[in-house]
Amino acid sequence: MGKKVKVIEGGVCAPQGFKAGAIACGIKNPAVERLDLALIYSDFPTVGAAVYTQNQVCAAPVRLSASYLKSAEPRAIIANSGNANACTGPEGLINARTMTAATAKALGLKQREVQVCSTGIIGVPLPIDRIEPRIPELVASLGCEGEGAARAIMTSDTRPKEIAVQVKIGDVKVRIGAIAKGAGMINPHMATMLCFVTTDVAISKAEIVAATKEAVDLSFNRITVDGDMSTNDTVIVMANGQAGNKTITRGGEGSAEFREALTEVMLELAKRIVSDGERVTKLVEVQVRGAASNLDAERVARAVANSKLVKCSWNGNDPNWGRILHAVGYSGARVKEEMVNIHLNGVIVTQNGLSANTDGEKLIAAVSGPEFTVCIDLNLGRGAFTIYTSDLSPEYVDFNRTEYSAVKKK
Repeated sequence: MGKKVKVIEGGVCAPQGFKAGAIACGIKNPAVERLDLALIYSDFPTVGAAVYTQNQVCAAPVRLSASYLKSAEPRAIIANSGNANACTGPEGLINARTMTAATAKALGLKQREVQVCSTGIIGVPLPIDRIEPRIPELVASLGCEGEGAARAIMTSDTRPKEIAVQVKIGDVKVRIGAIAKGAGMINPHMATMLCFVTTDVAISKAEIVAATKEAVDLSFNRITVDGDMSTNDTVIVMANGQAGNKTITRGGEGSAEFREALTEVMLELAKRIVSDGERVTKLVEVQVRGAASNLDAERVARAVANSKLVKCSWNGNDPNWGRILHAVGYSGARVKEEMVNIHLNGVIVTQNGLSANTDGEKLIAAVSGPEFTVCIDLNLGRGAFTIYTSDLSPEYVDFNRTEYSAVKKK
């Protein structure tokens, strides 16, 4: 975190005026007792912004929430795990509406003030009969502790992901809290993930929308685990103004400080998603510089970050620079092979497109840790881009072999 941003406790409940709750409904499996329904609520009116999946096959809750946000500001988010409510036809949309209607009734809100999200297996009808009757209980669970909500949205995640920070806007302390989930089907735009952000900042609608888009572009749109784009990706930001700062307007006083803090929050959660990827053992930062343009740098970074061969090498602690260079070559960027330099965690492995003849043990050590950096310099210009990725393990394949059939057998 930057010097101006202080990490604090509390997650989504750290900002003034926000509460969270969670209960277990047995959505995926009634025989298993685990939190799987979450609620986040603001006691006060908000301005909100959201970014949704760009997958053309998009889940019912995504379509419904996007339509609601066009005409209302969100006061609450209800989210379930264990079932994506995607590829479920008209019934899926009815069930998503039922969730928002029941939540709105229990909270005394308008239905359009409730955003709804689902995550889990695709193509299986949502068991709304296990959810709707329990929503009053969910509302009753609202309190000042957000970890339960973070746990309730987990699917193949191995740990909850939450963060809260404090930043000064002028002389006023503003808080931002967030929870996220994601472990598989991770690839922009955005990644298979949900992220819910609360803040007590006073901010204009135009600025919260712009700040959210910028932060997502610099965080969740810069991660990849397996190259698959989800049907359910959603980032929602709610700001209720309770910090009492002078309202931040588009590009106005306090805008830079707030955007920096919001981006740091999302980037931290994005990196946690990658490091908690399904059977992942390494978090790898791929830096590309010296490209002819920023777009070319992005093309190279994404090609390397998504290369299955490269990712397999990393899993085996193998500093196979040839696989990295071959991904650079097919990226579609302008490349001169004889000008490319590659460093693995600061150790040079490729110079001018050829082996740097670095000691093999040093190279193996460079890629053997749980986190390392790959720096690729094309030496053609000033374009730069960074993306966060992971290795690819045999356990990932084993984990993903039978998800649908396992559920259908129950």
